[in-house]
Amino acid sequence: MDLKHLRYFVAVAETGHITRAAQRLGMQQPPLSQQIRALEESLGTALFHRHPKGVTLTDSGQLLLEDSRRLLQEAEAVRSRMHAVAAGHAGVLAVGFTSSAASHAFTPQVLRACRRAYPDIALQIREDHAAGLTEAVAAGRLHCGFLRVPVERPPGLRFETLLREPVLVALPVGHPLLARKGRGLALPLMRDEAFILVRQSGAPGLYAQLLALCEDQGFTPSVKHEVSRMMTALNLVAAGEGITIVPASMRGAHPDAIEYRPLAGARSLDAPLTLVYRESELRGPLQSFVKLARDAAPRGGAR
Repeated sequence: MDLKHLRYFVAVAETGHITRAAQRLGMQQPPLSQQIRALEESLGTALFHRHPKGVTLTDSGQLLLEDSRRLLQEAEAVRSRMHAVAAGHAGVLAVGFTSSAASHAFTPQVLRACRRAYPDIALQIREDHAAGLTEAVAAGRLHCGFLRVPVERPPGLRFETLLREPVLVALPVGHPLLARKGRGLALPLMRDEAFILVRQSGAPGLYAQLLALCEDQGFTPSVKHEVSRMMTALNLVAAGEGITIVPASMRGAHPDAIEYRPLAGARSLDAPLTLVYRESELRGPLQSFVKLARDAAPRGGAR
């Protein structure tokens, strides 16, 4: 017994006539009669009383009609759900982000927009550092992730820069450099400072870009702490452990303990917001989410 047999049975039960049921189903009467007989034989019971003017249900047939309608409705509901998933309107989407990516207004904006546009997509949210997110996307534990500078680029992953923003110097309140005139601070002024930087061991990123820029300007920075998250770096700055460089969107952290200044003469150093996902999986809810993020990103990838 399969769904086809149940559809045939329901058509005959509702019309009360095999010929009319065959017309409704778009088939010939003899094959339909054979299918009904085969269904009765497989169930071991008669489903219809046959008479010259048509058919009526037996007690067994009446019970089967109730179950058949329910099963056919459930099957149609499953098919509709699968069509919605294939169209990218429903399903489950696991999204990750770094703490610094989450600090930019764009990230929660896109998540809210997804909930509004696709209420049947269940979002699963996770926070991790850039290396952890990248590995989770590559392994299939996440569908996509928001991070800053990719620390590695495994094959099969696509990294899309959605926007770029300037970086700021974060200094503890009362730091001597804050007394200097002008808004911006040039890197050479920080040659004797203790830096707190985010780094994944052996991996490039904002850390490597900053080191290269310092070398270009004639000094090697003194790195006092290496941490895995930018919020950890800001926590240490607030405690007076040193200074750090962060995306401008993080300027609101520890407002009573940290002051932020532009980084002068370092236009090549900025903070991107990057979306990573598996190219081979760009379909269904992921495809809808990626398109939504692209459409929401500022033109030119900068803000």
